[in-house]
Amino acid sequence: MAGLHLHLHLQTNLSRSSSPRPPSAYQPTTTLLNPTRNAPYWDSIYSDIHTHLKQSIPIREPATVYEPMHHLTFALPIATASALCVAACEAVGGHRDDSIVAASAIHLMHTTIHTHDNLLLSGKKISEPVSEISHKFSPGIELMTGDGILPFGFELLAGAVVNENDNDNSEKILKVVIEISRAMGAQGMINGGDDETSDEVGSDQWRGQPTRQLHGCGAACGAIMGGGSTEEIEQLRRFGVFVGKIQGVLSGKGGSGGGEMGLVEKWRGLAMKELGCFDSKRVEQISSIVNVLCD
Repeated sequence: MAGLHLHLHLQTNLSRSSSPRPPSAYQPTTTLLNPTRNAPYWDSIYSDIHTHLKQSIPIREPATVYEPMHHLTFALPIATASALCVAACEAVGGHRDDSIVAASAIHLMHTTIHTHDNLLLSGKKISEPVSEISHKFSPGIELMTGDGILPFGFELLAGAVVNENDNDNSEKILKVVIEISRAMGAQGMINGGDDETSDEVGSDQWRGQPTRQLHGCGAACGAIMGGGSTEEIEQLRRFGVFVGKIQGVLSGKGGSGGGEMGLVEKWRGLAMKELGCFDSKRVEQISSIVNVLCD
């Protein structure tokens, strides 16, 4: 896995900084819509991902690099796409520990996207109006740190290859790297990975919002790490895409008219259909996200 040994290079001049603070318990600092936080199963996933990220991104020297990285990573609640990664892994018979690194990397991708979309730049329209994230650092620092968080996500994945002779795990990690690279690449950034939604809801409302691409990516990555078959991976990918569509509409990003709510019910049915071939007991938990979001 020599090709996966990526290195993070972050060098910034921080105009203002504060002393490091000890890690706190998991308490999201925003009000971004995420009804799954009221469900014990999903709460446990968010907590596990948060704990892993705390261990992976401590505030250490040089503080000018790691303090803004730490702040931006934990300013957002753990993304639903990351939780889907863990749930998909368990749905195909994998263990939660198998997917925590991939889920953490996906959250870092979400952090990068959100940081870029919400820079305090004159004349720039904030893409997520419900965000209440404080801008502790200057736009230049946030921009540069956001750019550095992305490769750090891949570095986390590379570090998960403990034994390079373990070909099975190395192959899974490589597949996950490819999945995330595609989601964060040009096509994902331009289309949001959601051409069908653009046709149904209106392209202007959905373009430029690549976080939706991460839902399908997250579910696929979890299935990969859990040892799912090709068919299972693709079914869970489609399930994740529908979850992303539903959450996008319900969070107000894609509109809130009656037509959109009709699409939510349509996507809900299609999402559940993707799980039809799975063992009902295995997918009981992951399927609950659709009901939690819609009810």
